[in-house]
Amino acid sequence: MPTEGSPDPEGTVYMSDEEGREYRGTSYMPTAYDNLDIAPETQEYPERGRSGGYRVLDLPRVPKLSHVVGPSAIMLGASLGSGETLFWPVLVAEHGWSLYWAFFIGVILQFVINTEIQRWTLATGESIFRAFERLHAFWPAFFLLLGFASLGWPGWAASAAKVGAIGVGFEELRVSVAGVEMVAWRVFGIVLMALIWLTYHVTPVMYNVVERIQVVLVTTAAGLAVVLSVALGSVAQLGNVPGGIVSVGTIPPGSDLAVFLGGLAYAGAGGYLNLSQSLWVREKGYAMGRYQGRIKNPVVGDDPEPVRRDGFTFPPTVRNIRRWRGWWRLAQLEHFLTFVVGLVLVATVMMAIAAEYASGAATDGVVMWADTIVPKVDDISGGLIFAMLFISLLTTEYAIVESFVRNSADIVYELYGRSAGWSLPRIFWTLLTVFVAWGISILAVSTSIEQPFGLLVIAAATSGVMMWPYTALVLVLNTRELPEHTQPGWARVVSLWVATGFFGYFSVLLVGEVLSSTFGVSAFAVDPVVIGSGYGGVLLYVVYGLVQATTMFLSVRAKRDKRGTVDGAGRDGGYFG
Repeated sequence: MPTEGSPDPEGTVYMSDEEGREYRGTSYMPTAYDNLDIAPETQEYPERGRSGGYRVLDLPRVPKLSHVVGPSAIMLGASLGSGETLFWPVLVAEHGWSLYWAFFIGVILQFVINTEIQRWTLATGESIFRAFERLHAFWPAFFLLLGFASLGWPGWAASAAKVGAIGVGFEELRVSVAGVEMVAWRVFGIVLMALIWLTYHVTPVMYNVVERIQVVLVTTAAGLAVVLSVALGSVAQLGNVPGGIVSVGTIPPGSDLAVFLGGLAYAGAGGYLNLSQSLWVREKGYAMGRYQGRIKNPVVGDDPEPVRRDGFTFPPTVRNIRRWRGWWRLAQLEHFLTFVVGLVLVATVMMAIAAEYASGAATDGVVMWADTIVPKVDDISGGLIFAMLFISLLTTEYAIVESFVRNSADIVYELYGRSAGWSLPRIFWTLLTVFVAWGISILAVSTSIEQPFGLLVIAAATSGVMMWPYTALVLVLNTRELPEHTQPGWARVVSLWVATGFFGYFSVLLVGEVLSSTFGVSAFAVDPVVIGSGYGGVLLYVVYGLVQATTMFLSVRAKRDKRGTVDGAGRDGGYFG
């Protein structure tokens, strides 16, 4: 991975320690927005698309890594209670390490996807949803709908509550609340949702408290995972990891495609959650996001900060291009060391425990840990397992509430609220309150929440399907709309071709299976090698091929058209820049 770069004795590229420490919270620099020059419509600046121009400012200087850790910790927290403790341990326990290749590839691809989602915000300060809107207003609305479909049910809160209740022996306990009798774990889940809502009222900048709580939770969960792996003697299972990595393409017979695609999506945060990376780096103040504004709590916050509709851009001077390279290396390093390393560490040791104690088990994640693994270990280890699962699931639910509300508030504000005169902080606070109240009502009355893992499978599969179109869109945006000096290098372009093809292929398999098996439309039966597919299945493959070919064509043409348009654009960038 890249380092911070060459020495900077004059301080023109990198910040001093004192200035950089401001980023340990979040950093915002107000500007005289209306007095700034608007970037000309030339190839040295981002394309305007269907909207207004960008204000021109120099790129802020680059802080140290230790000052900006945070956005990827939230993303790691979103990942821990999904794929890393539920989906992948179940898959490895049931099918062995031959599926580990899919997890490993999924993590690497999500590293590329997430940092490419960051790229737009680093370069312009705008959210990725504003970028999608510049292409067409359909796209952010489409992702809002799929986001609710995948995250609208409080499956992780229910799972965390059930795990906590089992751990303390209260699984079947019934209590009376306001004259209504319900199982104790449901009450516990409701309390967890209420506590999440209350934490947002601790600080004026709501992002700050989310980041701090998530850093504590993910550090605790990672520590418990390592301790458990050593204490339970499952370290020897790690010897199977290299063989699993090289078993590329192996899908054991009888694998549940929904669980498998969910695992691919949740080899990381997945789906709607990944798109939050753009908003979190904007709130943190990365690069041009430092000028864009933050969302403050309208109840306890101080003076509001306007989040601008049209973002910022920087002139491609030698100094700004050096700063850009510094910010880009920093963003990649923060995401790699926090998200990728943390994810691989925790997920792999949890898979090792599952492979050691639940080999051949075919059940859902929570049941596997509670009914298969815990009875085989001593009481202390069993208690640590419940603590680990509870913290991981709570961390994920916290990140889901944060992600859904922040993404959705941004979409609603830009598509309608801004023109209607609404306040973005009030939209955020209202959605937060409604989403938490919705989760509480589901926990209180829904019967389907009794088996939360089934809901998580649906959510995960929806997330996997969602990643196909937005990965293609992000690639087109970052090659066609950004100028040469901020575009992705060729290795990243190829990586995104692979990611689009990867998620697209498994999305076709899942959609075909659902249509043919669940809804009985046999024409949409799909064969993994196409030949045995029904005519509807062949049509799905044709759509898949057209999307892939169009994405590749547009990105190649954009790279070709902008080659050589900015002096020094390739300096220190490399093919993976």
